[in-house]
Amino acid sequence: MNIQTQIDPTNELVEQAKRVLPGGSFGNMPAEVILKEGKGGRIYDEAGKEYVDFLLGSGPMFIGHAHPDVTAAVQAQLPLGTTFFGNNRHGIALAEAIVDAVPCAEQVRFVCSGTEADLYAMRAARAFRKRDKILKFEGGYHGMSDYALVSLAPKNPGNFPRGSLDSAGIPKSVVDEMVVAAFNDIEMVESLIEEQKDELAGVIVEPFQRLIPPKPGFLQALRAVTAKHGIPLIFDEVVTGFRFAYGGAQEYYGVTPDLCTLGKIVGGGFALAAIAGRADIMKHFDRLAMTDEDFIFQVGTLSGNPVAAVAGLATMQVLKQPGTYDKVFEAGRQLMGTLTELIQKAGLKAQVVGEPPLFDIVFTDHPIKDYRDTLKGDAAMLKRFNQHLRARGIMKGESKYYVSVAHTRADLDHTIGAWKEAIDELKAGR
Repeated sequence: MNIQTQIDPTNELVEQAKRVLPGGSFGNMPAEVILKEGKGGRIYDEAGKEYVDFLLGSGPMFIGHAHPDVTAAVQAQLPLGTTFFGNNRHGIALAEAIVDAVPCAEQVRFVCSGTEADLYAMRAARAFRKRDKILKFEGGYHGMSDYALVSLAPKNPGNFPRGSLDSAGIPKSVVDEMVVAAFNDIEMVESLIEEQKDELAGVIVEPFQRLIPPKPGFLQALRAVTAKHGIPLIFDEVVTGFRFAYGGAQEYYGVTPDLCTLGKIVGGGFALAAIAGRADIMKHFDRLAMTDEDFIFQVGTLSGNPVAAVAGLATMQVLKQPGTYDKVFEAGRQLMGTLTELIQKAGLKAQVVGEPPLFDIVFTDHPIKDYRDTLKGDAAMLKRFNQHLRARGIMKGESKYYVSVAHTRADLDHTIGAWKEAIDELKAGR
């Protein structure tokens, strides 16, 4: 594999992108990164440079790019039609598979993105409880809706968590409907819920928040206090669903919420996401079962389309094969352990945070238990580290390594070699 020395920012495609796209990008990646092809655990840019891929399309390509089973399923469906708006057998089968896999899932509603899933899960809690406020956790990511972009990444968070807007264009009144707590601080959560239990419609949480695992007992206590007051608990499993276990983080951590949201992996690389949960809450999506004032109006042109559904079903069949999760966790443990050894040997103030399928380095020796702790990390050093890695054929996001079923021993070895060289660069002040 070629070692990357630089990414050419002057090629014709980059200039074209800068003309027609805001910032020259589809979203969160630099304009200079123009990717052409993916195969297994590797991707290739338009210049033909090869990378070990820990970006995985921001998570969905858990079983690798262009998996033959997924490709075959999609190719078989394409001549039969791509979307119908009405029900199709593959979407129904995928819903059944989700109900079988996910502990909280009694019924499923399909949408096309994690943002939509989180938005409708919060709406379902409001319809069920007939109240307006949602409690979320500072630093928690729940998509791009107005309510989700409250206290996602406050730059000056003050002395305690409070609502703040993370984007232009959001009505200031949205903050009034969100209650913000600190992740892993169960005393704060219990106090806020007790204080506002008569106004809360639900609690939404990433059971594994960005990179931060829950403290032992935190999710269990959160489940207990929400159940005590009859407040729906929503697990945002867009990232963790089918990644931490076949039944997601709720299986992995042993805590069952009332609702969950799924995305990324569940669509096999296509635009598909879902809300799943208790039937008595999900029935609010059923026009025939609800009065007009209790019915949640939700439709989507491509929701549950057969192409995404067959891709999701094929992906789930791969994940059900014996040893699949053992392989991912073993690779992740090796990577986390080796990176920890390398930074300790180098004397860097840094630590590896996360779980084997999803982790990263944070450049601080301060313990990481919540969003505010991550602000103590040296963001400039992380950026340089990532740049050194990309130059050496490692593709990752700003703050995540997604480990894939498709990553090979050669991929891991190359990654470790790149880490060693990148750490040497940091030690040299570059």
